[in-house]
Amino acid sequence: MYEIKENLADKAITIGVYPLNQSKWQVQEYLDELLLLSKTAGYNVIHQEIQYRFKPDVAFYIGKGKLEIIKQKNLELNIKAVIFDNDLSSSQMRNLEKKLDCRIIDRCGLILEIFYKHARTRESKTQVELARLNYLLPRLTGAWTHFSQQSGGIGVKGPGETQLEVDRRLARKRITELQKDLLQIEISHREQRKSREKIFRFALLGYTNSGKSTLMNILTEAGVLAQDNLFATLDTTTRRLQLKKGLDVLLSDTVGFIRKLPPQLVASFRSTLAEIIEADGLLHVIDSSSSFYQDHLKTVNEVISDFKIQHKPTLLIFNKIDRLKETGLLSRLKKEFPEAYFISASKKMGLEELKQGLLHIFENEFIMIKIILTHRDSGHFAKFLSVVEIIKETDTDEQRILDLKVHKKLVNQLAMEFPVQRLSTRNLSELPTGTE
Repeated sequence: MYEIKENLADKAITIGVYPLNQSKWQVQEYLDELLLLSKTAGYNVIHQEIQYRFKPDVAFYIGKGKLEIIKQKNLELNIKAVIFDNDLSSSQMRNLEKKLDCRIIDRCGLILEIFYKHARTRESKTQVELARLNYLLPRLTGAWTHFSQQSGGIGVKGPGETQLEVDRRLARKRITELQKDLLQIEISHREQRKSREKIFRFALLGYTNSGKSTLMNILTEAGVLAQDNLFATLDTTTRRLQLKKGLDVLLSDTVGFIRKLPPQLVASFRSTLAEIIEADGLLHVIDSSSSFYQDHLKTVNEVISDFKIQHKPTLLIFNKIDRLKETGLLSRLKKEFPEAYFISASKKMGLEELKQGLLHIFENEFIMIKIILTHRDSGHFAKFLSVVEIIKETDTDEQRILDLKVHKKLVNQLAMEFPVQRLSTRNLSELPTGTE
């Protein structure tokens, strides 16, 4: 096996193995995505191969004939790496390395390399290293010595202990250390989220490179790194967004998803993904200029289903409409997705309509209540002023009566501190603001 290099310029071949009934346009999409993933990781892809099979070969994943073709290409082109659009077993990788005498990288390993390359903060570096070690542990071959460097020299080879056993022990020890570090980070994030729970929270999610970070920057001036690149953003950024005067919500930008996202990454990034799980509303951003937006939409919807958050109010946002080249495509998209919003974040098109959509979700998640305060309670109630809207206020000599518009999740908290009465549920968006 190998250590991940930071500056890769190796010549590479990509190969995808697909079932016989896979459509040609779908295969081309997968190959295009694999090419972009490879370039993002720093590889110089100079040749692509495809193979259709009923099922993968047990020993090499590809057939022996295709294996000989790639071996010959390696010799002719001085190939340093062969990159698969499939996940390989540890034995398949070892067999391929021996046969082709070059690095073998499967889809999971390739995505991990990109995450490793793009990790900037302590949290993302810890998450990626943990995911990488969990991926590499079953693939250890006994030729690894760099774990001792990562662990500061801890772990001395004992009597009768093979190098492979030492490597595995060091890897497990490092995994335990990283898990403890992530637990502390997660506790810290949990406290941060708890301090923000009174404020309505939206989370951006979508396929990688759909334009989430650009939209985040335009709406909130967050200054998030936004590049036309896969997985440019790994860390969650949360900023305030003003929907209208006196009404702020929180907007979080999260890591993008992709087809067959490695399970090790999903597990390691659970504290980051908690922003999506705990959000009050979701903004699902889609690259409308991609020929494969339907597949991207399906992939993200599967993630939403896996997280069991499909019940959350969600806005479907088709971004990059300024890049649409096919005549009539925008009209067809609007007909197919009548509830969606169509924008160009980079050109600032459709953003006011989008903010109205966010406001609509916000309004629908709120109810009307009446609370009765003594004048001594007023100071205590002041901590809720930033997250409730006073619709009507009546003062008497002994008490203060307030009709409030409040988020559903705060009702129980208010009821524990003040007498609360539920009011009729008429259309809140038509209610006036201010006091009487």
